[in-house]
Amino acid sequence: MARSNSSRSPFRDRRDAGRQLARALAGYAGRPDVLVLALPRGGVPVAYEVARALDAPLDVLLVRKLGVPGCEELAFGALASGGVRVLNEELVQRLGIPPHVIAAVTAAERKELQRRRRAYRGQRRPAPVRGRIVILIDDGMATGASLRAALAVLRRARPTGIVVAVPVATPEACAAVGAEVDQVICAWTPHPFHAVGHWYEDFAPTSDGEVRDLLGESARLGGAVADPGRRSEGPRPS
Repeated sequence: MARSNSSRSPFRDRRDAGRQLARALAGYAGRPDVLVLALPRGGVPVAYEVARALDAPLDVLLVRKLGVPGCEELAFGALASGGVRVLNEELVQRLGIPPHVIAAVTAAERKELQRRRRAYRGQRRPAPVRGRIVILIDDGMATGASLRAALAVLRRARPTGIVVAVPVATPEACAAVGAEVDQVICAWTPHPFHAVGHWYEDFAPTSDGEVRDLLGESARLGGAVADPGRRSEGPRPS
């Protein structure tokens, strides 16, 4: 985990960040039980390069935070495709979020999930997670809220192990997420942090079309296909 006080941008763009991140994940290359999952949209170009370097299949983890109205960055739960919903009951009780608000936020985010599923996958089924080592990737972590919401959903799919890997993160977010997974790799932990985009020369928004094209290209390249029934050796350090 590199740390620096420099203000320079270590990544040209997300794909360059993915190529750099892949070097830290080289220990997982060629393993048939590895699956790379990206948080769309920005995590997909990063994860594409990682999956290509590791010869691993790539998919997206379609998760939406359920944000507290008026303070959307604070998640009271998470929603995933397939109807999976995880609520932080302690936070719901502490903030007194009424059931009708929970229902309204859930309905709005479910609609967006359905839109993204159609836009990104079309008729392709999601990659099976159970019995695999999942490498979960985003383009950066400021608070870690999105990744922690994704982890709450991912654990229900019973992977053998979970590795979180990001090009850039705050030291605090890296430590917090690392306490919840088998391994965390934060390639760059600058101080002061500023924002995720500060560490990229080009941080232009990733489009739905780019996500769809990268997933399709990864499928055509034919990364290693995991066998969910195969016994895994578990995560190993990079």
